[in-house]
Amino acid sequence: TTPYLCTASHSRDSLNNCTGPIMSLSETLATEMKTAMLAGNKLRLDTLRSIRALVLEFEKSGAGRTMTPDDEIRMLTTAAKKRRDAIDAYTAAGRAEAADREAQELAIIKEFLPQQLSDDEVRAELQAIIAATGAASASDVGKVMGAAMKTLKGKADGSAIQRIAKELLGG
Repeated sequence: TTPYLCTASHSRDSLNNCTGPIMSLSETLATEMKTAMLAGNKLRLDTLRSIRALVLEFEKSGAGRTMTPDDEIRMLTTAAKKRRDAIDAYTAAGRAEAADREAQELAIIKEFLPQQLSDDEVRAELQAIIAATGAASASDVGKVMGAAMKTLKGKADGSAIQRIAKELLGG
């Protein structure tokens, strides 16, 4: 079972307030899909089905193991990144309706991800990492990024981490 999922009515961020049983991502998706179906919310249902398809793809991939919370975060982060990229592409092409749909899907996917850190929180984490790694210049960004991605995996967008790291190292 995934340690940060509660019931369908709770996001992963509200686990501290959770009084119900902890559910796996698959169980949560099934419950959420049923709720979306009953409510007639087609967009939410389609988005949840796309996430469920990613879970099934992992299960059938022959990995020979059950999905871990890290696998779930990695999968959901990738899905969120695809939506962000699609939003940028649709916006650049002047397709506001399609960009809006992708933005709505992204919001649904974010419900299943841990709350993202603010730029200030990322900056504080990066300052600690920079101190720990002894990084001093822009040429050390790679060293900092390696450590930062391990520490901040799923908590912040990689491009934001890189932008702030370059800022702090004078790049």
